[in-house]
Amino acid sequence: MEEHALDALDLEAIANHASVSVRTLNRQFREHFGATPLELLARMRVDRARRLLESTELTVDRVAAQSGFGCYASLRYHFLRTAGVSPQRYRQNYTAGR
Repeated sequence: MEEHALDALDLEAIANHASVSVRTLNRQFREHFGATPLELLARMRVDRARRLLESTELTVDRVAAQSGFGCYASLRYHFLRTAGVSPQRYRQNYTAGR
């Protein structure tokens, strides 16, 4: 999944790749990782966005695209849930702390 985190992935595609049903996929992910496949995918994408915000001067729209979210609204939603701050605030806090 991490290798294809930038691709448009859905539960069906992930389950098909693993040769299991969506229900089995969700159950096994919860057992092994404590999260659903889509929750884990969102975390991977937020981690990539975080690294891009720290190491580049890309606009947040470009960060959203290059981290697999596609649009800023999706990046902002997942970033807030995971990091507790917006992507812009994260970048401001990161650069201020250097």
